Amino acid sequence: MITRDTIQTIIETARIEEVVSDFVTLRKRGVNMLGLCPFHNEKTPSFTVSPAKGIYKCFGCGKAGNSVNFVMEHEHYTYPEALRFLAKKYNIEIEEAEQTPEQIQEINEKESLYAVTAFAQKFFTEQLFQTEEGKSVGLTYFKNREFRENIMEMFQLGYSPDAWEAFTQTAIKNGYNLEFLVKSGLIIEKDGKHFDRFSARVIFPIHNLSGRVIGFGGRILKKDEKKAKYINSPESDIYNKSQVLYGIYFARNAIIKKDNCYLVEGYTDVISLVQAGFENVVASSGTSLTTDQIRLIKRYTPNITILYDGDEAGLKASFRGIDMILEQGMNVKIVMFPDGEDPDSFVRTHRSIEVEEFLDKKSNDFIRFKTNILLKDVQDDPIKKAGLIREIVQSIALIPDAIIRSVYVKECSATMDMAEQTLMNELNKLLRKKFKHTTGQAIPEEIIPTPEQPDEKQVETDHHNTEFQEKDIIRLLLTYSRENLEFSEKDEHNHPVTVAVNVAKFIVDDIKNDEIMFSNPVYQKVFDEYAEFISREDIPDEKYFINHNSKKVSAAVIDLLTSPYELSENWELVARIEVVTESRNLKDAIVHSVLSFKAKKIEQLISESQLEIKKAQDEENYEEIPLLLNKQKDLKTISRDINRQLGRIVTR
Repeated sequence: MITRDTIQTIIETARIEEVVSDFVTLRKRGVNMLGLCPFHNEKTPSFTVSPAKGIYKCFGCGKAGNSVNFVMEHEHYTYPEALRFLAKKYNIEIEEAEQTPEQIQEINEKESLYAVTAFAQKFFTEQLFQTEEGKSVGLTYFKNREFRENIMEMFQLGYSPDAWEAFTQTAIKNGYNLEFLVKSGLIIEKDGKHFDRFSARVIFPIHNLSGRVIGFGGRILKKDEKKAKYINSPESDIYNKSQVLYGIYFARNAIIKKDNCYLVEGYTDVISLVQAGFENVVASSGTSLTTDQIRLIKRYTPNITILYDGDEAGLKASFRGIDMILEQGMNVKIVMFPDGEDPDSFVRTHRSIEVEEFLDKKSNDFIRFKTNILLKDVQDDPIKKAGLIREIVQSIALIPDAIIRSVYVKECSATMDMAEQTLMNELNKLLRKKFKHTTGQAIPEEIIPTPEQPDEKQVETDHHNTEFQEKDIIRLLLTYSRENLEFSEKDEHNHPVTVAVNVAKFIVDDIKNDEIMFSNPVYQKVFDEYAEFISREDIPDEKYFINHNSKKVSAAVIDLLTSPYELSENWELVARIEVVTESRNLKDAIVHSVLSFKAKKIEQLISESQLEIKKAQDEENYEEIPLLLNKQKDLKTISRDINRQLGRIVTR
């Protein structure tokens, strides 16, 4: 675990403009910098970087954050990965929190396994390109598949010699520990003897997200019915096949750019597609698709297109895995290749433009595709049709988004010539069952509106909502918390004196004295933290909240501190017009903001009072009415007083 001091050093050292400039071309605009957003396609720049505040904000897609957030968002790193990336960029030595002997041993073992697999990859690649056996057997196989040499080097393909101990002896000779060679699965131990797991096979190294080799896949080239065509490394401390996708390291940036991931079955499918220009492709490497693999893709895109060969029987067997994708809230499309073709063979016999056209034309959403596939087996059998309906609805019920569910119900209704209400009833039954299983409670009927019982509730506008006023007060706190306001008072001799009051203390004390609470919990949290700092005679700056450990606080603060508009630095000189800025009239701006907040809160109380009076009248509680009327009268007096200070006239 990285220590707090190291994290703080990284955050303070990493300059937002330098970090972003590694990925985005920025140009100066006033005190800020502007560029094209890397998170969505745009022609007019709306991506703003503020070096002074250490933040970025896109006014097109809404993405915002600090240097660490940018690296996490752009590179799809976890928080620790982003910190390590920035530490490396700025040559900051990472201090780890004190670890137990067990943790230290675990880290050392993992690093030993990484070292062993890195050595093995180099050995296999050298065997492929630099030995006679490798060239005549392995390289010939890859060239027959029409793989170019640069693609083979990119994927670090290799060859393991047709010998029992070729790799084992070389690794031991180079000082690698036999224990870790066995643990990595590169060699097999049996009856006290050791031999190579991948002998006489072409090798496909498997990389993790940072590009380190964690395991291998091997394909046998000899015809031997006793041996499996493909074998993979067994699981180890660094390789968990259910959490890995072949090619993800090479594909992740293309997946983000295309906002889609092609999912195939085998190594050669991935390599052929990449060579043809389709870089956003990964493989499950022959294993059944897992939830972890799905979530790994979801880090980069919510869209998956699964490419299948022409075997419908195999496709039906994979329906369960595809249901898991739907359950993760992702959009699934299917492309079925012609009989006898798979992605690898199809790409090798067609031009890239033809492949692209085929993928676009044959791409079908999964629910529609599944319906059409299963309808072929139904024909005129009503029992089979009922079973089909249940199976389709079960898939739809897995989709978390209610709107998408309703769209699929409409489509399936038309496809299967079935009343929409019937499908909706079945769907609601499944959703209620799922809800009860998850929560242990029954879901009310009205929770799930049906086509015949639409939800017609209208959203009412709350005229007493204080969101705007709360937002303005927190913005002023963040921007001017360490500034001072000057107030005129009289001393004990009744002489006029000027008193300086800190902005944060003035706002916090004034609002706390009236016991006013914020409706927005995030704003209330920021306000409470200011109050806590002030009680310790300290004032936090805006960067404390920008780098806050709460993502909600950090996001809200960055949103408040950024604006798409900026006054030119030489406007007054060019236009010869004095601009009255907020900072020049800070006292008036803050007093006005606090009073406006109070005015809105009083309006809320008056509205609540009117409801209490009406309730008392309806219940004929005549003793309470005079008290409630006096309360409302007092509130209106306070309201008029506050609005008079604001220069407003209240007519009610």
